[in-house]
Amino acid sequence: MTKPWPPGPPCAARPAAPDGAGSRLRLDPGMPMPTVEPPADPKLAFRAGDTPEAQTALARLTARYGDSPIARADAIVALGGDGFMLETLHRSLDQAPRPAIPVFGLNRGTIGFLLNPYREERLVERIAAAQRVDLHPLRMVAVRTNGERIEALAINEVSLLRETRQTAKVQILVDDVVRMPELVCDGCLVATPAGSTAYNFSAYGPIIPLGANILALTAISAFRPRRWRGALLPHTAVIRFHVLEARKRAVSAVADSAEVRDVAMVEVREDPSVTLTLLFDPESNLEERILKEQFQP
Repeated sequence: MTKPWPPGPPCAARPAAPDGAGSRLRLDPGMPMPTVEPPADPKLAFRAGDTPEAQTALARLTARYGDSPIARADAIVALGGDGFMLETLHRSLDQAPRPAIPVFGLNRGTIGFLLNPYREERLVERIAAAQRVDLHPLRMVAVRTNGERIEALAINEVSLLRETRQTAKVQILVDDVVRMPELVCDGCLVATPAGSTAYNFSAYGPIIPLGANILALTAISAFRPRRWRGALLPHTAVIRFHVLEARKRAVSAVADSAEVRDVAMVEVREDPSVTLTLLFDPESNLEERILKEQFQP
């Protein structure tokens, strides 16, 4: 007998986490990944990117399996690349007070790190046998130089980037302790384990296994201290960036694709009140992909 997906925590208000609260990936590395048990006749909502490959797949799959409104769907099938997958995960949070809808990605893009191989056959059976990974995103609170306060969620990373030809100067606090009085750089970022293989890895940051309960703090082209790469921080850490000489050395903050220009202060922490669920084929789950990425030539 099948049963519905177990509900996750509500995501209605999405309040900022209390002081000192961290978040983690809901994954026990010593236990096998749980098997998703969807309803006997799952309702699938298909979403596709704008590329011809994704749109062709959308037409073929909806003709074969139907297409339910997201509000009534048991799972979302995302057709595209990693960028579109992130966009779909963000949209899955918009069904509050209902928990975020599980997302099963099919790769119609380039890399497809967060997606499964594209096959049209036995899609319902694949989703029935899928393994789930529950992720807590980063919550970014950015205060602009004009005093405006903006919040956004990030599944991969929150990055600070210089806006002009001048280097950025940033002071870094971890849990209210100044750890870096002045970092002169092109930028810096905080990455989740799931996002550690993306921009973080390109900036020579470490790849973090799922379940490690660690965040990566990575510098981008650090000038002073020379070649400072960053730090590994516990999942409970609250990281605060103060932009020095903010009006002269303008800096933007980016949470996945949400950009805030001209920031003076940025606070980053994982938000355990928000849960996102990804579905993977058992033979190529996210934990295995992150492990394999560390041994690529």
